[in-house]
Amino acid sequence: MTTYHFVGIKGTGMSSLAQILHDSGEKVQGSDVDKHFFTQEVLEEKNIEIMPFAKENIQEGLTIIAGNAFGDDHEEIQEAHRLGLPYYRYHEFLGEWLQKYTSIAVTGAHGKTSTTGLLAHVLTENYPTSYLIGDGTGRGHENSQYFAFEACEYRRHFLEYHPDYAIMTNVDFDHPDYFTSVDDVFDAFQDMAKQVKKGIIACGDDEHLQHIQANVPVLYYGFSDTNDFQAQNIRENEEGTMFDVFVRNNFYETFTIPQYGNHTVLNALSVIAICHYENMQPEQIQKLATFKGVKRRFTETKHHDQILVDDYAHHPIEITATIDTARKKYKERPVVAIFQPHTFTRTKTFLNEFAESLKQADHVYLCDIFGSARENEGKLTIENLQELIPEAEILHLDETESLQSYSDGVLLFMGAGDIQKFQKAYEEQVH
Repeated sequence: MTTYHFVGIKGTGMSSLAQILHDSGEKVQGSDVDKHFFTQEVLEEKNIEIMPFAKENIQEGLTIIAGNAFGDDHEEIQEAHRLGLPYYRYHEFLGEWLQKYTSIAVTGAHGKTSTTGLLAHVLTENYPTSYLIGDGTGRGHENSQYFAFEACEYRRHFLEYHPDYAIMTNVDFDHPDYFTSVDDVFDAFQDMAKQVKKGIIACGDDEHLQHIQANVPVLYYGFSDTNDFQAQNIRENEEGTMFDVFVRNNFYETFTIPQYGNHTVLNALSVIAICHYENMQPEQIQKLATFKGVKRRFTETKHHDQILVDDYAHHPIEITATIDTARKKYKERPVVAIFQPHTFTRTKTFLNEFAESLKQADHVYLCDIFGSARENEGKLTIENLQELIPEAEILHLDETESLQSYSDGVLLFMGAGDIQKFQKAYEEQVH
């Protein structure tokens, strides 16, 4: 029996996949840098060995799964090739593994992780299910019926997958270091659509997805009455959000989710649509109401009279959605945005859009740009963004106590880099 060795096991997708293989009865180990990542805690709980990178880790009898962040010149990858070991990139291995199940890919520029988490929750409450979520969460089951997984469009990696179903949340221009335009992104989704085997659940309110061509049925969901699955009568209360679902203009059922914001209703609607298509009963789908959320997506901490929120929002659309959630959940409280841009290319591409989305908060703080390992530092600085938001202040790690002044505020720490260190510093500086 082989042992699966993960090169870069702390990556969010890699960590999830390692957990799935472990839970499915496989032997798993991996290597990575020493730096602590939130993804490693669950690996340690499952006693999955994590070693420092070294070519000596690579031995006969291993099957190698390499993270996409590492080039072919990495010492462990070179050693694996030298020994002639079975070798896969992350997305290649996942593409083969999912063929054992009824697989549901969740893809889109925004909302992938939250939607995958919600889908995995509903399926798991009803059937043996394996799932891979992009927040570093993965679970395997030896008798899985379904496999729900997040499928990322970056570098067209999702073209390694031929799933039974796909949920497509939206098409938007992101990853400007790879995609050239929104049309380029759409072309990637169009290619993905052709690989789906049974059906596509697509957001009909998205103008790009309305044009998707496929060899299987495409069911549309959204707020407009042209959709196959439509949400109406949205109302918010202390418990979350309630809404009525109509299937081809006929009332189907009322659902409750413990989240806020129209984007969360759309996420839930896509899950309702796929479950309905798979002949699940309304009472099975009602399990939506007990979903606790995924990591780093509006993750709340009470701190004195303030609410601190950790959120992965790193695109203007996502910032707008996060601020919208805060406004709907905490109507009376001031909303404070603390934002760390992620990558110079994305910051440069969306500079004006970032400014417009952040202005929807009552107060704005900006942290230095978090550069990607794949790019050289640009000439761009955080001051370029500050110029477009006249009231915004630059926040330094040793000066976070200034956030105390918003005594009953909702503090949104947003970004895909290491924005958590600012929240941690604040919690430590202000006991």
